[in-house]
Order: sequence, then C-alpha cells, then structure tokens
Amino acid sequence: MTPSELVKGLYEDCLNPRRLDRLTDYLSDDFAGASGERGPQGFRQTVERMVTAFPDLRFELEDLFAAGDKVCLRWRFEAAHLGPLAGVAPTGKVAVQQGIAIYQASDGKLTRAWLQVDRLGVLQQIGALAL
Repeated sequence: MTPSELVKGLYEDCLNPRRLDRLTDYLSDDFAGASGERGPQGFRQTVERMVTAFPDLRFELEDLFAAGDKVCLRWRFEAAHLGPLAGVAPTGKVAVQQGIAIYQASDGKLTRAWLQVDRLGVLQQIGALAL
C-alpha cells in the first residue's frame, strides 16, 4: 500500500468501523504516536479513550495529500459526549472537532504521527471549561 492508502485505510477500515484488531495491518510495531503512545496497542488505547467518551465518533476525511513518505490528513468529527473525558462526566452535549494529522510511513506501515487538534475547544463545548 502507498502511504496515502495506509492513512485512508487506518481511518476507513479500522477507526470508523471500530475494527481495532486491524491496527497491526497499518501501524508498525515501533509506531510513535502524537501523544507518546507506542505501537498498535498504545494507539488502540488512545482510540478507545476517545470512543468511550464519544461512542458515535466517526472521522470525516476532508483532505488527504502526500509528499514522499509523509501524508497529511485533515479530518472532522461531530459526536455526542456520552462517556467520561479527561475526568469530565458525560454531558450528552455534541462536540465538533477538526484536526490535522501528519503520518510517516516506512516499509509498508505507518511509523510516526503528529497531530494538531483543538482539545480546549472540545472541553468548552461539553461545558467542562468556561468560554
């Protein structure tokens, strides 16, 4: 798979349908995530925390382009806060988040990720922080 196909597959084949057992098809054993998570299992734990907080979370892929071994993805989700998030009890409020991720690939797997999201905005939308 090309780096672009790996990134698209990660979201469309694993994350959105919740087939997290397939992460090993896309992520290298030494994958380094944006939050310091390591390997497919570390990435899975991060995804599971988000899905626990937002069970209807589904990433809409808005832009995806590649240069060499790196792929840039712009995504968006809109989901209800129905589980705990960062110590905040479920509020039922809908949060919208946009993010930009850059992934690096090597030997047919994703090896590194960088991520920029508005976490503060999500906490404000669910009422955890005052505007």
